Amino acid sequence: MAAVTGLWERTWVRWVVAALVVVLLVVLPLILPELANQRLARIGVFAVAVLGLNVVMGYTGQVSLGQIFFVGVGAYATAWAVREEWNIVLVFLLSILVPGILGLVIALAAARLGGLAIAMVTIALPIIGVPLAKRLSDVTGGSQGLSARFSDAPEWSGLYDDQWQLYLVILIGGIVFLLTRNLVHGKYGRAFAIVKANEAVASSMGISPYRYKVLAFTVAAVIGGVSGFLYMVVVQYTSPETMSFGHSITLLASMVIGGAASIIGSLIGGAYYVLVPEITNAIDPSLTALLQGALLLLVLFLLPGGIVSLPRVIRRALHRSRRDAGPQGPTASSPTRPAQGRPAAEGTTHTERQGQA
Repeated sequence: MAAVTGLWERTWVRWVVAALVVVLLVVLPLILPELANQRLARIGVFAVAVLGLNVVMGYTGQVSLGQIFFVGVGAYATAWAVREEWNIVLVFLLSILVPGILGLVIALAAARLGGLAIAMVTIALPIIGVPLAKRLSDVTGGSQGLSARFSDAPEWSGLYDDQWQLYLVILIGGIVFLLTRNLVHGKYGRAFAIVKANEAVASSMGISPYRYKVLAFTVAAVIGGVSGFLYMVVVQYTSPETMSFGHSITLLASMVIGGAASIIGSLIGGAYYVLVPEITNAIDPSLTALLQGALLLLVLFLLPGGIVSLPRVIRRALHRSRRDAGPQGPTASSPTRPAQGRPAAEGTTHTERQGQA
């Protein structure tokens, strides 16, 4: 394990692994069946949503139970702009600007709150969002929702629709992941971590907790909008159910199970969001909630850091087992006595030599 860790520290190894991942992402959509491509695309959509939640909760430590609201707003903005026949670039910009502005306004009002108060504010977002989407039927389509077909593969690409859509998710989602990684590993990420650890210490260091809370919440809302745009790319339909509170809780569980404050954990969380409900429904539809709850408790007890912490837990267990086993062999268990009759060592004093005589 130590050898693997040491190898990973080398820059060329990381570049080789990154190149292999890129090649794999380029090739996979071409060789996988349609159903697998669609499933992978949906995993990418919700991995981006979990990533946004991770920015505000995992990295900054602020309770947010309304991330799915911004995903829904991004999806509605995309569907509306497509139906109005906007240019696709403008559609994308609208899908991130509307959630971003809403997130900023809400953050400016709520970021001074803490703990239970801000949790209540974010809980209200999906609760209010569902009936609001039903009432604004001229924009949202009411209870029937909106459909928008704009992500069919162009003829020049020579691709099927599922392949083209997966490539879009990989490209846009990959850019979002890279930008977010740079954000949380730079000076803003360090400020987020200090605010998360202790707001009083952050203030004493000249870091404004309020400002960085607002920034994290707004960034999370923008990422939620990107997820909403990708949702329409893949699903091509949205309704008030998209932003329901139940989906918000599932998104939170996905972040916890994947791993908070982790980029890789967000990918695992996206896979959980898509795959686990399918698996539990296949086992017994009436036990879906029970099985998902049991899985969440199991991960919380065994892996508090989420599934992403599993390699670290295994590494610590191996290190502990080696330490408990202790050194082996006679040279380590007890010192070897010098053979009798040997000549005195060079470092023996004159008095010691007289005593030996």
